[in-house]
Amino acid sequence: MRSMLAATLMLAATAGANAQTTPQAPGTKPKTVQTTTARPAVQTPSATADGMTQPERLSLQSDLAWVGEYNGAITGDVSERMVNAIKEYQKNKGGKPTGVLNPQERIALAETARRKQENVGWKVVTDPPSGARLGIPGKLVPQQVTDAGGSKWSSPTGTVQVLFSRRKEANPTAAKLADAEKKEPAGRKIDYTVVKPDFFVLSGLQGLKKFYVRGTFKGDEVRIMTILYDQATENTVEPVVIAMSSAFNAFPAGPQAGPPPRKTVEYGTGIVVSDDGAILTDRLVTDSCLAITIGGYGSADRLAEDREHDLALLHIYGARGLKPLGLTGGTGKTTVDVVGIADPQNQAGAAGVSSLKATLSAATGSDAALSPPPAVGFSGAPAIDGDGKFAGIALLKPAMVAGPATTVPASQAVMVSADIVRDFMKANGVAPNGTSSDAKAAVVRVICVRK
Repeated sequence: MRSMLAATLMLAATAGANAQTTPQAPGTKPKTVQTTTARPAVQTPSATADGMTQPERLSLQSDLAWVGEYNGAITGDVSERMVNAIKEYQKNKGGKPTGVLNPQERIALAETARRKQENVGWKVVTDPPSGARLGIPGKLVPQQVTDAGGSKWSSPTGTVQVLFSRRKEANPTAAKLADAEKKEPAGRKIDYTVVKPDFFVLSGLQGLKKFYVRGTFKGDEVRIMTILYDQATENTVEPVVIAMSSAFNAFPAGPQAGPPPRKTVEYGTGIVVSDDGAILTDRLVTDSCLAITIGGYGSADRLAEDREHDLALLHIYGARGLKPLGLTGGTGKTTVDVVGIADPQNQAGAAGVSSLKATLSAATGSDAALSPPPAVGFSGAPAIDGDGKFAGIALLKPAMVAGPATTVPASQAVMVSADIVRDFMKANGVAPNGTSSDAKAAVVRVICVRK
C-alpha cells in the first residue's frame, strides 16, 4: 500500500512538466518524454446562446428579425439559423463573423431594431371581439375597421393590409383549413406551405400583391391572420411579417409580448431645471396619473409633453431651496454617469440618490442606447458626462419583443440628447436658469398614482 501511494504522489508531482525523465535500468541513457499542456475548450456560439436567459434570446431573435437577418420563429430557442443570422449581421457590419455579439455589436443591433420598430409604429394590440393578440405596424396600416367577424388594418391607399378573421366551422383541421385558403380567393399562387397539427402557414402571390396567411383553430372556432402587401413594399414589410407571425396569438391564455401593464403606483426621477419649480421627467411615468407627487415637495402639475421623445414638463408651486441643474454643455464622450432615485422596492423604501456608469452607443437620430440599463425608478434621470456637464435624460423603455413570451424582457434604456431637452423647454416657454453642476442635489423622486 505504501509503495502504491508513493507512486501516486510521484505521478502527481511530475504530471505538469513539459519534459521529464523516466526511471531507467543502470547504465542506459535516460529517455526524454514530451508532454503537452491541454488547451481550454473554446465555447461555441450555440453554447454561448444557451447560457443566456430566455428573455435575452427572445430579444436577440426579435432584433435580428427586425434588421432582416433572421427569418425563423421567434421562440427564444437556440438554433443554427439564429447563429448564422448573427454571423451574417456581423459580416454586413464589417466585423468578424464569430456568431457571438460583443457588447458594442449587441447595443448597435438593439438600437437599429428599435428604430425600425418606431419607423413602422410597431405595437401589440388586442382584437376587441375575440381577445386575439396581434402585432401591428400602426404607421403602415393606420386605418382600422372592426366587426364581429374580425378586424382589418390598412394603409390609406391599400398597399398594405392586415386582416384578422374568425368563424365557426365543424371539425376543422389545419390541413383542411390550409387547402381552403389555397383556393380562396381564386388565383392564389402558393410558394410556401407549412401544415402542423394545430396551425398552418401559406405565402405566395395574390394578383399583384404578396400574401402571408397564418391560421389556427380551437374547438370549432377558426382564426386566421392574412397580410397583403404590394411587391414594391417588400423590403419594408417582410421583416415586419416575420415579427407579426411570431407575435400572433389567436387564443391567448396568459401574459403576452408587449408593454407590461401600467402600475398603480409608479416611480421615476425628475430634474429640477428652474428655481420656480420646473421639473423635467419621463412622459410615460407620468401618463394617466390621478395624481403626481414630487417626493419632499408635494403635488405637481404636468404642463407639457413631447410624445416623440417621451419627455414631460412638470411644475411644483411654492417650493423653496431648489437647486436647479445647469443644462448647458453637451457630450462627445462614450460613457456617462446616470444620477437617479431607484424604485423604493429596490432600496428598502429609501429615497437615496445614487449613480451608475453607462456606455453610450453611437447615436441614431436624437437618442443613443445606454448599457447597462439603470434600475427601475431611474427613468427621467440626468446623464452627466466625464466633464461634469449635462449630456441628456435617461429613459427606460420596455423591450418590444416580436415573439410571444411568458416573461416581459428587461427594459431597454436610451438617452435623449441635451439639445432635444433644451429645444423642448424652449418650445414650452421655460427658460432654464440652473447653474449648479451637482446633479445629486437637483434630482427628485416622481410618484404617479393611477386607478
